[in-house]
Amino acid sequence: MAEPVPGAASRAEEAWRAEEGGVALWLRLTPKGGRDAIEGLETLADGRCVLKARVRAAPEDGRANAALELLVAKALERPKSAVAVVSGHTSRVKKLFVSGDSARIIDALARRLAPTAK
Repeated sequence: MAEPVPGAASRAEEAWRAEEGGVALWLRLTPKGGRDAIEGLETLADGRCVLKARVRAAPEDGRANAALELLVAKALERPKSAVAVVSGHTSRVKKLFVSGDSARIIDALARRLAPTAK
């Protein structure tokens, strides 16, 4: 995981939102990124805060999106069937929906992005 970002806790809430039946996440995906990883938060040029992720898969025939869904499912300890790309299928910036208990999912996100002591 990437180095902790100053102010990440306050900005993190911008990268996801509880919705009925689960949580919506906004991510910036780098396909063919050399490894599968969620690397923290990033602020886009337009000021939006998103999760930053990379996958080894190429952006062909939906392979990068499928790899992203699997990566997020593993990181949040959810079944793969609980994660779906709902918009941005051909864009680097994507909206995913993770179905389930929103409080548990948000807690898992916060733990995943928490700064680690050195």
